[in-house]
Amino acid sequence: MGGKSRKKLWSGRFTEETNRLVEVFTASLPFDMRLYGHDIEGSIAHCRMLQRQGIIPPADAASIVDALTEIRSEIASGAFRFLQSDEDIHMAIERGLIDRIGPVGGKVHTGRSRNDQVSLDMRLYLRDEIGGILQLVAGLQKTLVDLAKKEIDTIMPGYTHMQKAQPVLLSHYLLAFREMLQRDAARLAECLERVNVMPLGSAALAGTSLPLDRKYTARQLGFQAISANSMDAVSDRDFVAEFIFDAGLLMMHLSRFCEDLIIWSSGEFGFVEISDAYTTGSSIMPQKKNPDVAELIRGKTGRVYGNLVRILTVLKGLPMTYNRDLQEDKEPLFDTADTVKTSLMVLTGMAGNLTFNRQRMLEEAAKGFSTATDVAEYLVTRGVPFREAHGIVGRLVAHCISSGKDLAEISLRELRKFYTGFDEGIYAVIPVKKAVNARNTAGGTAKKEVLKQIREAEGQAKGKRSKAKGQE
Repeated sequence: MGGKSRKKLWSGRFTEETNRLVEVFTASLPFDMRLYGHDIEGSIAHCRMLQRQGIIPPADAASIVDALTEIRSEIASGAFRFLQSDEDIHMAIERGLIDRIGPVGGKVHTGRSRNDQVSLDMRLYLRDEIGGILQLVAGLQKTLVDLAKKEIDTIMPGYTHMQKAQPVLLSHYLLAFREMLQRDAARLAECLERVNVMPLGSAALAGTSLPLDRKYTARQLGFQAISANSMDAVSDRDFVAEFIFDAGLLMMHLSRFCEDLIIWSSGEFGFVEISDAYTTGSSIMPQKKNPDVAELIRGKTGRVYGNLVRILTVLKGLPMTYNRDLQEDKEPLFDTADTVKTSLMVLTGMAGNLTFNRQRMLEEAAKGFSTATDVAEYLVTRGVPFREAHGIVGRLVAHCISSGKDLAEISLRELRKFYTGFDEGIYAVIPVKKAVNARNTAGGTAKKEVLKQIREAEGQAKGKRSKAKGQE
């Protein structure tokens, strides 16, 4: 970026040049350059509408469209020359247009303002980003489902309060995160509907006296609706805040999965081996293998939360309608989209290359009296009220701890000291595999239920792919 400063395209009312420091302070070009493709797409659609409405001649419209197409190619290749005076990507493109075709280039801004133009660009940008993120979410879901199929017989300890609770299938655990991602995808799809509203034609805040056909422009750009109120259209950034909030929830889910991987990969747990390709070493300790990728995803979650606070703080005190504060909406939006996409991509690769220590998981699942609830439920089937059964088994566990025995090691004679109705059937419910497969309520951890969940997940994914293919 460089070149000699020149008069602003809006400078007619001003008698002094902009202070150079102010020029640098107010410029958004360093970060909104990434909107160039969307800006040109919107300008071409707007120009064609102006021609269709008889507002500009066909020859002028053709010249504008051709020049905009050239500018798009030059920016993509790095050949386009930006000036400090451009301020932002919108003015840079319009200035480049006028440099090429003269005053005719100034007609592209007929019936619009930078206020509705930038809102359009951001909606076009975010529409593309959400579409890409939804594809990445689907990819991570598929990886989790594939892993669940592979580990369908792997038993692990389930935890509450970071204490062993009940044995579950590793597949059941993995599908829990698939469900979280399903909600994330639903939220993003709903957000996309609110993003997909076209603001162009609202002009600065009040609309325009020119006979624009906003619906025609919307159809060209693939919008499902046009904004209903011009004041709201230029001042609205709800869609930005909503996206960052949805992204924050998504990152939270990724972070929770990474937290488990970090703990599980420690020597104290030893449940999982993360591939060398997704770990790093220590600069001083040659034996170290650090889960840095998982840690960074966990850390970047806080970054997205910060972006949400940032945009909400910018918006909270703005008087109607447009204010320059809204220039501060782009960096948190761009950073959030970039962070989420990168995190999804790297986590999908890492999850697909995990190696689980099945024997270690099974051994730990059997510890901590993890099938005590099964013993209580066994008593319930014999007519004992659950609260009474809970107390009986609690006293039994206390006895096991004091005697250094596991539940399966307690003789029937000892068991009957706690409840006379115990019989040999109690020993059938204590093994962890039995306990897991006994949890056969809908959505439970029994193998048959988990296989059902896998089939449903694959069916939903297939339906999404068919729907997406039909929309192409």
